[in-house]
Amino acid sequence: MKQTITINNIPSIIWGDDSDRIIIAIHGNQSNKADVPIEILANTASIKGYQVLSFDLPQHGDRVNESTLCEVQTCIKELQIIMQYAKTNWKYVSLFANSIGAYFSLLAYLDEPLEKVFFLSPVVNMQRIIENMMIAFSITEEQLEQQRIISTPIGQYLYWDYYCFVKEHPIIKWSVPTYILYGDSDDLCEYNLLCQFADRFSCKLNIANETGHYFHTQANLNVLSNWLKEVL
Repeated sequence: MKQTITINNIPSIIWGDDSDRIIIAIHGNQSNKADVPIEILANTASIKGYQVLSFDLPQHGDRVNESTLCEVQTCIKELQIIMQYAKTNWKYVSLFANSIGAYFSLLAYLDEPLEKVFFLSPVVNMQRIIENMMIAFSITEEQLEQQRIISTPIGQYLYWDYYCFVKEHPIIKWSVPTYILYGDSDDLCEYNLLCQFADRFSCKLNIANETGHYFHTQANLNVLSNWLKEVL
């Protein structure tokens, strides 16, 4: 079963038959609430007795033409709205988050009593990613502060207020049982930083061979499916 709803004007989907367990699913950049990894999650979760609640982040999916920016402060507020809806309607809440969706959830759900967490290619150090982009495109911190917004050659924007927020809010606390699937050829999230995160917060890390940041080939998706069957 797949039910399309809105939660405070946020386009959302509830997947699966009625259950007292829900998995909030947060997509990554340039993805959406009904993307293939979330569909795979929903199919596997249904067999395991879970429903799945997915939704579109700003500037994604059904919200691609919205003026609301997909900035960290806005996304944290929206994730909190989704969490409140989930806690109101289900007894047990877990989390699946992909890439930057994982980063948003680490900030938004810091103190939430989640049952389990499943991260796919998670961004765990946004400051490093922003600074790597600045180095790659010869953008100094002073330039970003002065211009406030800078467009990069890869179509991504750098925002001074976003960068300041990220520096002021490092991930220093996470206490939920967490499972991570990470590609050994991920060129966005550095392996050593992910290992530091996993060690610090006692996460169970699974490395997918010959896989990059995006799980998009059929072989990648098969790995994702098998991993979900194992950890759910």
